[in-house]
Formats: sequence, structure tokens, C-alpha cells
Amino acid sequence: MTEPLTAREYRDLLSDALRDAAEADTRRPAAHTLFMPDSHRTALYVDNTVVQGGRGVGKTFWYRSLLDGDLRGFAADEYRIGRLRRLNVAPGHGMDLNSGRYPGQFILRSLIEAGTPPYEIWYTVLLTALGRPELLELTEWSDKVAWVRMNAGEAQRTIEQADQQAHDHNTVHLLLFDALEHLHGDREQADRLVAGILQLALQMRFGTRNIRFKVFIRPDMFDGAKHHFPDASKLSGNAARLEWSQTDLFGLLFHCLGNEEGEASERFRRLTGGWEDAGGRRYVPPMALRNEERAQTDLFEQIADPYMGANFRKGRPYTWLPNHLMDGREQVSPRSFLHALTTAADATRAERPAHDRALHHEAIRKGVQAASEIRVYEVSEDTPWVRLAIEPLSGCQVPIEEPRVIEIWKAEGLPSALHAESARYAQTDGPDHVRTGPRHPDDLPRLIEELIDLGVMRRRSDLRLDLPDVYRIAFRVGRRGGVPMSAG
Repeated sequence: MTEPLTAREYRDLLSDALRDAAEADTRRPAAHTLFMPDSHRTALYVDNTVVQGGRGVGKTFWYRSLLDGDLRGFAADEYRIGRLRRLNVAPGHGMDLNSGRYPGQFILRSLIEAGTPPYEIWYTVLLTALGRPELLELTEWSDKVAWVRMNAGEAQRTIEQADQQAHDHNTVHLLLFDALEHLHGDREQADRLVAGILQLALQMRFGTRNIRFKVFIRPDMFDGAKHHFPDASKLSGNAARLEWSQTDLFGLLFHCLGNEEGEASERFRRLTGGWEDAGGRRYVPPMALRNEERAQTDLFEQIADPYMGANFRKGRPYTWLPNHLMDGREQVSPRSFLHALTTAADATRAERPAHDRALHHEAIRKGVQAASEIRVYEVSEDTPWVRLAIEPLSGCQVPIEEPRVIEIWKAEGLPSALHAESARYAQTDGPDHVRTGPRHPDDLPRLIEELIDLGVMRRRSDLRLDLPDVYRIAFRVGRRGGVPMSAG
């Protein structure tokens, strides 16, 4: 009979299994880290061009997984999508420096400044992916674009022939796009570049049988591109969203615990039972631990305190934790969720090492505080203007009336600050400075709508504005009638 894990062993397993949770964009996916929520299945349909998702929900993870033949094979089997095994996959844009496949940000900027239409840039990227010899021989993207422009007939025939060959061999050419927030420092230009990708994607979707694009994109950027390419809405019908339910999040947690190296992880699998050995050091959790709230609650309450205080009135960690990590769209980033648990394990180890659970409820509160700081850092990386907009509200309490927010912004000179921020990033454009700004910095009511679209704010039924806890805590904004996060 398998000996149950002690609180200390669970604590150490949590720390080991989740230690890289906050580095998901830099950590390469591997067989043992490949967790596949049922809700993500549609994102992998080959004909679903647009895959929307906010920061930290798995866009880059799936982009890189689809580029890996072995991981595509796991996904084909688990999601029962046989077509994933018949793909020729190439990157069209991503975080990796890969100038042979697609232009980086400095090259994109020079092409745009030279007047190159975004559509032509991505058309050239597609032809390069299809292996047009003349393009493979050229080094500079300006020369590649010039060749395509001068050889329009040859370029089109390359696409037609590649489509026919793929059809004959029952394969599909799939071009993947990710990290679109890093295309250009100017929001308007970034929107135009995205619109160019979507325009070409739509043309391939309806003009070929076997050439497809898959575009991983933030919802606000997809909406922005529609202003420059209205037909992008035709891609909305089969668009997928990367979202995480409460059971998905805990399924991910248990997947991590059961796929860590070492004896503790092996014992965890034996104790919980029903794990499938998928090969390649990958173990698939039983359905109950993936999808059933009751089974997940029972297991998590062996790991964490059953209540967030003295009794059930303080809430149960299984629901309390994700509820306090939700953004304004009621979405939880799995990165935030796992980071909160990592912090909770470390805090319990440091402050209550003899506790009879791996996670003390006060440590879980500290985990949420830490996750809030990380979330604000992430949103400030992608959209620095969000910090400029929310920081003046520090010391206020939510819910708050919209006119009061606008009054505070005007008193702080927010429009001028937003213009200065945009100018600063335009002057220092580089690998660490490609960001997108608000579309309407002078129109404060529309700025509120942008914050709502980003999930940083939400509007209540009484029309007052609220901040989700995952942002409110780090920005030091109070809640009317609330208690401090450190309270029992």
C-alpha cells in the first residue's frame, strides 16, 4: 500500500513542480508539461484561424507546441484531431529571433517606413515558408519583398502549386503567428500589421484548400485590426478562445504534480490512481482530476487548509483562490494561479513549517498578493499606459462612479502623460520597448472601455466601475466594506 504524502512532501512537490510557472514564455513546452484542457480543443482545429487569449493563458505555449512534431502527435491523439499529424508547420512570427523565416521588429519598422504595405510583407513570409528558392537565397527582407513585387505571377503560381501538392499528399501548410504585441511600438502601425496578416489569412482560408494560418492574438489587438481590415470579422465565426475554467486550473495543477520527476510525484500518481502513461515521460491525469469539481476539491483539501480562516464562512480555498485571481472578464491566467500556489508553498514552509497541511490559508492569501503583483507587471509590460491610468486611483475605494474616475484622471493630467509615454516608446523602440498604447488617449470615457476590454476594469450593474482583486490589490485600491487581504 502506498504511503500518503506528508504535508512537507506535498509542499516540496508543489515547489518543484511549479517552480517555472512564472517563466512560461521562456520555458519550452515538453511532453511532460503538455496539459490539454478540453476547452482548448477548438484552438487546434486547423481551419480555426484566430485564437484569442490574454497574457499568460497559453498562446505562446500552443504556438511552440504546434511547431514541435512530437507534441503535435500527443495533441492529435488526446484531442482526436488526426489532421494535426498531416501538417507542414512553419513560423510566420514569434518571440524567437528567426530572420530567415520572418522579419524582426527593426526590419519590420524599416519596411513600414519605406512604405511597404503590411500585406506584401506577410505574403513574402508565406512564400518563404513555402520554400520559394529565390527568396531562400536572399538575405535581406527588403530584397525578398522586391522580388515578390517584381515576380507577382511566379509568386502566385508558387502558392497554387504548393496548395495542389499539399492536396495530393493529404497535408496542410500551416503558418503560425504569435507575439503580435511585439510587431511595432506604435499602436496604429501594429494594428495595420495585424490587419495585413488577417487579410492574407482570410485569402488563404477561402482561396486555397490546404494553406492555412493560425494567429494567436490578444482580443484587443484583434478588435484593433478590424478598424483597418473590416473583413477580419469573417474570421470571427470560427475563432477560438483560450480560456481556463476552475476545473481546468486544478486539472493543470494535478497534471504538474503528477509529471514532476522523482519519487514523490510517482507516489502521488499511485495514491490518486488512474493515470495513463502516454510515453515520453508524460502521464495523463484521470478524468476525475481533470474535470470533476468534487474529486478536485477532495484532493486539494488534503493539500491546503479546508477553509480560508476559522470556518466555512471565510470561504474554501478551492473556490476562493480562483475567484480572487479573476480579471474583469472572469478569466484566470494559469500562470497567476500557479504562481500563487508556489508563493503559498514557500510562505508556509518559511512561516509555518510544522503545519499539518502543505498550504496554510494565510499563505494562500500571500500567494494571491504575489500573483497580483506579477499580473500588474505583465499588463504593464504589454500596455504601460494601464499603470498610468490606474495608479492615480491608489487610495480610492471601489466600486467607484465613472465621473469620479474621469475627474481624477483630468486632475492628474492623464492624457498628457499618455501622449508622453507613447512618444517615449516611439523614440526608444527596441527589443524591450515594443508596446501598444491606448487608441484614444484624449477620450477618457473610451479609455475606460479599453480598460474594460482588457479585463483591468469592469462595469457593475449599477454602472459603477470596479477593479478585480488581481489588479486592485497590487495597485493599492481599497474595496468598500472589504477586509484587508492579510486578514483571517
